[in-house]
Amino acid sequence: MLYWALVFFVIALIAGALGFGGIASASSGIAQILFFLFLVLFAISLIMGLVRRR
Repeated sequence: MLYWALVFFVIALIAGALGFGGIASASSGIAQILFFLFLVLFAISLIMGLVRRR
């Protein structure tokens, strides 16, 4: 999931450099959603791993 967030971020950078503002905005929004989703799932798996050790 982090890979896809980085892919959409790179697409947003390239689209922004070429002047495609709408595509850049959409790609950066998708990248941001995927990144925060990754962080939430990572935190949940980290907490679950700590709980299961006990």
